[in-house]
Parts: sequence; structure tokens; C-alpha cells
Amino acid sequence: MATSTVMQSARSQKLMETAAQADDRPEIDLLLRKSKIVREGEHALSLRAQEERGRRWADEEGYRVRKIWKENLSAWSDVQRPKYDAAMSAVLNGEVPALWVYALDRFSRKGAEAVVPILGKARVIFDYERLDSMNERDRRWIIDRAENAREYSARLSHNICDTKTRQRNEGRWLGRAPFGLVAEKTRKLSPETTPIKGEHYSPWDVVCRIFEEMSKGASARALARKLNAEGVKSATGKTWRADSVRAIVIHPVYEGWLTVSPSVGKSHKAPVHYLKDTGERVRCVTDESIPMMISAKIAEKARRVLSGHQIIDRTPRPGRVKYLLSGKLACAGCGKSMAILGKSYSCHLRNAGGTCLAPASASREALERYVVDHWLARMVNAKADDPLMIAVAQRWAALTKPEETEEIREAVAAVRAAEASLDKFHADDREGFYAGRSARYRLPAKNQAEARLSAAEEQLAELSGGAVDVSFLLYGGAREAWEAADDVLRRDLVAVAIDGITVARAPGRGARFDGESRVTIEWAEPMDEDAETTPDDMAMAA
Repeated sequence: MATSTVMQSARSQKLMETAAQADDRPEIDLLLRKSKIVREGEHALSLRAQEERGRRWADEEGYRVRKIWKENLSAWSDVQRPKYDAAMSAVLNGEVPALWVYALDRFSRKGAEAVVPILGKARVIFDYERLDSMNERDRRWIIDRAENAREYSARLSHNICDTKTRQRNEGRWLGRAPFGLVAEKTRKLSPETTPIKGEHYSPWDVVCRIFEEMSKGASARALARKLNAEGVKSATGKTWRADSVRAIVIHPVYEGWLTVSPSVGKSHKAPVHYLKDTGERVRCVTDESIPMMISAKIAEKARRVLSGHQIIDRTPRPGRVKYLLSGKLACAGCGKSMAILGKSYSCHLRNAGGTCLAPASASREALERYVVDHWLARMVNAKADDPLMIAVAQRWAALTKPEETEEIREAVAAVRAAEASLDKFHADDREGFYAGRSARYRLPAKNQAEARLSAAEEQLAELSGGAVDVSFLLYGGAREAWEAADDVLRRDLVAVAIDGITVARAPGRGARFDGESRVTIEWAEPMDEDAETTPDDMAMAA
């Protein structure tokens, strides 16, 4: 069956080639163009209708259509037109004797500069105007009509820009409403709270959940997997991806602000706030919807987590913990975690049936004793200005003063994000992002980035400087604190000083445990190298 189909196709192709060879009429190409957006008042002929008209003209004038060049884009000066360029190259180089175009405004709207190169040099037929570029009497008409088309486009562009500016200043959303929002008759937006068909949640519920979970530390990739696992529907009805989650989090519209897309060639940039001539932002939501929008605090925190400027603290909290080193151990052979199996900590990948080239295993008693001995040694020998003790103080504060510590952590993250925002402005400025129509956004963007950094630095300065008492771990106190601690507190004491422990495979079965050759301890470092923490800040008693 398949062989028969192939043979029929080959015969059909051969017949077509034979027919083309028998047709000795001169060839002509058709250039068809229609704008993606049909402007108000413009009744453009469809591509199919243009093709039918071109073929009819070719038959009537004794030509055979060689190739059809189709474009579905604007013909204005700042648009790249590869099909137009190829069609022009073919006719100017003599590859094809003639080129047919439905009308002059379908050909180009650049005016005389587009038509002068073809006059008397290449045959281009403008069907609607009944003009021929090789006809001496048509030269003046072609130039005049081309200039008229250019003036019309310039006037139309000016009127459209004025209309859009007025509508944007009124806070109207001109495009399709983003996911989770719906456009009212006034083109103002409001949250789409109607439940999705067959579901108990609305699109706006999904948006709120994305911001909430992201602000609590979820990554875009993990959140996308979670939404897909739960069957939550996306804007397209397909699966969620990390970039679709990111697109929601970075968009200012969910806070209720009107935005504009980046200029041509900057499609990788995030939407930016639309600003009036006075530099003011514009609300694009109804007055009733403003209280429902995502708060600036949640949005900023979610974006800091997304960009990596804020890591949500995952220091273990007191709870029912059975093993001292659970969650801290990694197998040197595969990098995966180690878990309890019988009386030993062993490679979890190997335990689960996976393949590890050098699976590590160590007696729980021997490994815990080695780690505790090294922990005590570091604590006993630590000085007041030891970076390890600064890290211990910061993490101990996270256990004993979680609310205060979280405020400082957010303030540090806000400074980092503000610094990155200012760096981004300078990078965009160097790239020419604020050139042309975007020039009006340059100074407001610069002022906004600098003001944001100043405010973040002031907030951090106000929160910094609180005392954290870890003196009980210094000057021999660590051993006494360890002996008096229960299992939960011992786990916390290890956690504030140690980030991770890597264990290598034993040299042979039954070999005596040698911690020095098999164990690598990663000691904690201060949360921020620039943090202005001093021995006085830690309130350490001599």
C-alpha cells in the first residue's frame, strides 16, 4: 500500500514537471502581503484573494506563475521583510522576468525610495493602479502613488499613537487580558474569579497561589511540576512550564499596573510600567478590584526568590527528630543523600535500587561520634571574631527569634534585588533599550532604581544591630551545653554550625572507620559577607 502511494506521488510529480516544461510562457512571481493587524477603516484584500487575482492576471497576460512570496506583516520602515527582499532580488537579478503586486501600498510604504530602484530596470506590475515600472509613462504615477501611500501610513501611525496614548493614560488595557484577569467593557481589568468549568478554583485563584508559594520559597520549576501533578489548568489549557510561572510572577499587571511591551528586538525583556508624560504610573484595574490585586510586598518577595536574591530559610526547627545527622549527609560516590539502614548511614540511591559507583556506608555510632568530636573542637577553639561563630549567631537567631531574623533576611534580599535592578538599568541603557520611543522611560527608570536601593539600604540599617547571645558555646561552654541538651537541641546545635557532611566509601569490607580519610565537613558561613556583624553584636561574654 505504501509502495503504491509513493509510486503515484512520483508519477504526479513527473507529470507536473513535464507540463511545466511544455509551458513555454514567460514566468512571473507574485508578491502577496497583508498586515497582521488590519487597522480601522482599512479593508485589505486577503492573501488568498490576492493570489487568485494575480493568477488570473498572469493567465490573461500570457505568464506562468513561478513562485509566490507571502507576507503577513507590516510594510513600514522598521520591519524586516525577508520575503520582499528575496522577491526583489529575483526580479532585479533577472532570475524571473516580472513581479506582480496587487497594489502599491502592498508593495511598500517607504515611498519613492522603494520604487525608484525598479523604474526602468525591472518589471513590477501594480495591478490595482494598472501601473508598470517598465512603462515610461507610469514612472511619475508610481512615484506619486508610492509617496501617497507613505504619507497615509505616517498619518495613520500618528493618529493611532495619539489614540493609544490617550487610552493608556485612562488606564485601558489594549491587548488580550493576561491569564487570571478579564477585560471589562471599558477595557479596565479585573480578577477573573469565575471558577474554571468543572473545577473548584478560578484563574485568579491560580495566580494568587503562584505568588504566595513563590514568596514562600518555591522555585518556578518545582511549582510548575506541582501544578501539573494536581491537574491545574494553564492559560493555554496545556501543561505549566517554569517560564510560564515566571511570566506571571514578573508581570506588574497583577499588582494592577498598566504595562507596555519592550521595543522591537527586546522581546526577552519583561513588560515595563507604562508612564504618563509626568512620570506617573497608571492603574489598569477597576477601582473595586484594587484591593484584590497582589500586594507589592508579596510580589517583590516572590520576585526576589525567583531571581535568587532571597533564599527562604530552611534551618530545621525543633521537632520530633530521631537521628542526629539526617539531612546533612551526602554520599561521595553519587552526591545523593545518605539515610539510616539498620545501624548505619548508607547511600540512599543504592538503598533505593539505583546505581552508585562508590556507595558509602558508615556505622551510625562511629560517624556521629566523629562529627560531634569535631563540632566540640571547633566550638572550644573558636574566637569571638571567627566567621563560623558569626554564622552560628545568625542561625541561632533564626531558631530563637524567627520573626526578627526573617525581617533582616528580607531586608538584605531587598538590597540585593535593588542593586540588581540598578545594574539592569545601566545594562539596558548601554544596549540602547531607552532609545527612540522608549527614551521617555529612561530618567524615570533611573530614578526609580536609585530610590529603591536607597530605601532598601535604609530599611536594612534600621533592622541591623540587634544582639544575639551565643556566649554559652564559647570558652568551654559548648561541651557543657551539649551534655545538657536533649536530642532535638543537639540536632539544632549541629545544624547551626554545619552545612553538610560528605562520606566516602570504605577502602574495603570490614575496614575500621577512619573519619579523617573518609569524612569532609562543610562548616557554616555567614549569611552575607557584607553583613556588619561584630563580636559586640553577638553579645559574647568574656
